[in-house]
Amino acid sequence: MSTSVETASEQREKPRSRNLTLALIVIASAQLMIVLDASIVNIALPHIQTDLGFTDANRQWVVTAYALSFGSLLLLGGRLGDLFGRRRMFFYGVLLFAAASLLGGVAPNESLLLASRALQGAGAALASPAALALINTTFPAGKERNRAMATYAAMSGAGAAVGLILGGALTEIDWRWTFFVNVPIGLFVAFLAPRVLVESEGNDASVDVPGAVVGTAGLFGIVYGLSHAAQPDSSWGDFMTLFPLIGGLVLIGAFVFVETKAKHPLLPMRVLADRNRAVSLFAMLLVGAGMFAMFFFLGLFVQQVLGYSPVKAGFAFLPFSVGIAVAAGIASSLVGKIDPRWLAGIGGLFSAGGMVGYAQLSVDSNYVTGLLPWIVIQSVGMAFLFIPLTMTATARISANDSGAAASALNTAQQIGGAVGIAALSTVFTSAATDKGKELMAQVIAQAQAKGLPLPTTAAEKAAAAKQFQQQFGGEIQTYASTQGFWVAAGMLLLGAVATLVFLNVKHEELATDGQESVHIG
Repeated sequence: MSTSVETASEQREKPRSRNLTLALIVIASAQLMIVLDASIVNIALPHIQTDLGFTDANRQWVVTAYALSFGSLLLLGGRLGDLFGRRRMFFYGVLLFAAASLLGGVAPNESLLLASRALQGAGAALASPAALALINTTFPAGKERNRAMATYAAMSGAGAAVGLILGGALTEIDWRWTFFVNVPIGLFVAFLAPRVLVESEGNDASVDVPGAVVGTAGLFGIVYGLSHAAQPDSSWGDFMTLFPLIGGLVLIGAFVFVETKAKHPLLPMRVLADRNRAVSLFAMLLVGAGMFAMFFFLGLFVQQVLGYSPVKAGFAFLPFSVGIAVAAGIASSLVGKIDPRWLAGIGGLFSAGGMVGYAQLSVDSNYVTGLLPWIVIQSVGMAFLFIPLTMTATARISANDSGAAASALNTAQQIGGAVGIAALSTVFTSAATDKGKELMAQVIAQAQAKGLPLPTTAAEKAAAAKQFQQQFGGEIQTYASTQGFWVAAGMLLLGAVATLVFLNVKHEELATDGQESVHIG
């Protein structure tokens, strides 16, 4: 008799387990596609730049356009999921992402490519917060949700490295395949989503249009101003740097005011009122800034200084993917035993240490001793950051606000990435200019000491500039990159200190947060 009861129980359990597994595969696949697209073009950048005619100053927009659109629209995307159903927004977001990827793959010029990147970001802004919110409402609190969260966070961290590997392999064929590859993945996810994910209940509340407009414009202004300052012919005092920056900050202040008055706010201030959630979002902002900038600069360094082919450059980051996958498994098992402040704090210190290691690079550095140890150290650090921060940012939140909390977390990461690339590109450009002037002065002094004539005609100056670039280009780029890594190390160290000092969530709280869960099967 007991055997038949046990068998019936097992039969009831198997469909639910199978559906939860399929649901996790769908959500993780979408998150991997969304995150890897932030980095997949990094390896292809030199080829895209040559093929479509991007300048050195404008090439960062291939990365920044995606992060900017993604980050600035995330709050709206999360709220739309709360209002009209998260599965529905997830489905439409993935389809838009796939269509935009197809457009990017066939783009004949710079403008259309950047437009496709912005559309990809918009699709990601619909799908990503819905994905995280669906985890909170689909998987029961405790072991199953922790496993799902760990997988989601691992995709968020490893996706960037996977993007570099995949980007390298596909660029060897044609850089356009870095866009085309998303189409079958997106269609696969969109096909399964309605079949394995449970739709959340929408409500009759209206969309906070003023909040959406003001918040999006504010975030755009800040990132645009930082990006403009990074251009060689610009400076911090330029009108087109200061005006968007100041205007963006004013609009963010206005956004907070609008949200406190709105009947159905885009981002309810109660979501940010929790100190632990605010600390988690602040730390994730800094983590995004450091990680995106690291992949951006290292992707260029291994190709343009070490001379790696695209596919070799991609596989240079394979240890990061392996390291973060292994460390994520360890972190997910520890998150139920150790308070998240210690896990995230240690992760932040490891990540900052990795950046300090990159800051020691020189033109004579090799991969095994100059890069590999720091890539491994940082992969461990990132895993120990992503797992607990993802969970503390969405812990103790009501089901009605889970979309807003998820979008706030993703916004912090993506805007952090956009701001990080823009700010560190400014550091890079300034350092490269200063180093170039220093080396040029030395070359001129040596020529004068030897009594050699200086170039006078346009042709002579062009030839001299080309020779100077060939001789010192690697040294200039390496020096400028290391200055950016020092700043990134400071960002991650600040995030580590913030979590250690201010994050106060007990590990027992992550096992059961009181949030309603929807079980499938």
